[in-house]
Amino acid sequence: MIKTSLRHKAIQICDDKIAKKGDAVGLSFYAFFANKNDDPELLMEAAEWWIKTHRLDHFEKAVKIRDMLNTGL
Repeated sequence: MIKTSLRHKAIQICDDKIAKKGDAVGLSFYAFFANKNDDPELLMEAAEWWIKTHRLDHFEKAVKIRDMLNTGL
């Protein structure tokens, strides 16, 4: 389970990427963060959700991630 604030941010980022690059665009959980480590706890939460909980590949389709987040996974 990830924090509601991260869930909403990640969905928005997925929506933005899909709107700009189409349904086939891929991303990693790093896309949800700036290029600096200013919130390591939140970064680790996202990494655990992505890697440990759901065993996702490094890059996944943004549509898939958005759908997972929207369904509460």
